[in-house]
This record gives sequence, C-alpha cells and structure tokens, in this order.
Amino acid sequence: MGILKEFKEFAIKGNMIDMAVGIIIGTAFNKVVDVLVKQIVLPPLSLLTSGIDFSARKVVLREGIASTGQGVEEIKEIAIGYGAFLEAILDFLIVGFTIFLVIKFMNRFRRKAQDPKNKTVETPKDIQLLSDLTELVREQNQLLKNGTGKS
Repeated sequence: MGILKEFKEFAIKGNMIDMAVGIIIGTAFNKVVDVLVKQIVLPPLSLLTSGIDFSARKVVLREGIASTGQGVEEIKEIAIGYGAFLEAILDFLIVGFTIFLVIKFMNRFRRKAQDPKNKTVETPKDIQLLSDLTELVREQNQLLKNGTGKS
C-alpha cells in the first residue's frame, strides 16, 4: 500500500507531468537536431573533406563474400562503423551546446526577474520578501555594530 501512496503523491505533485512534458519536448528536439546535423552541418563538412559521407565510414575487419551458388556460402562483412559514432558525437555536442545556450538565456531572464533593484521586471513576491528581510537584517546588524562600538 505504501508504494501506491508514494506514486499518488508523485503524480499529484506534478512531477510525472513535468517529466512527460520534458520527454515529449526532448523527443521533438531530438528530431530537430537530427535534421540539423544530417542536412545542415554534415553536407558542408563532407564538402570540406572531399565528399566523405561520414555515416558510411568504417574499418572493415573481414570482407564479406556473396553467395555464388556453387557451394560457397555467404559470409557477412565484419566492420567497425566509426562514421555513425562520429555523427552521434556531433549530435551530442550540438544538443549539449544548444541546451547550454537555452539555459543560459533563461537564467539571464530569471536573474533579471529575481533582482529586487531592477524595476523593469516585476520581482516575484517571495524574492521581494527575502530581499526585504535581508535589508532589515543588514540595518539591524549595522545598528548593533554602531551601538556596541560606542560602549
């Protein structure tokens, strides 16, 4: 019974919905990055490298032999496909850098909104209250410091 109660609390708090939204957006973002890498980034890179198709790059460990029908059975090629790995690394770097830029952009706006001295953006109530408390504590400490210095 305890696990059902925990799941209910988890679902009610919105964590599950937040995760679902994040996964859906992440999936859509992955499609965008995939197209960005394969259709925009890799073609110029391939042009710079004399037309190398990175996805087809591989190191062949054993050549494959096609079946000739004369008692020779087919042998599959064994190869290390490092080109697909390079594409995956490029995908990862682009996703990581893009997420970094988005978070940096969001943090800049969050810092503006949380700055109580910035009057162009309305400061959230909790941040304003904390700022007021901080100011009161500073004033009180200054008064106590001045009061003890005179004795």
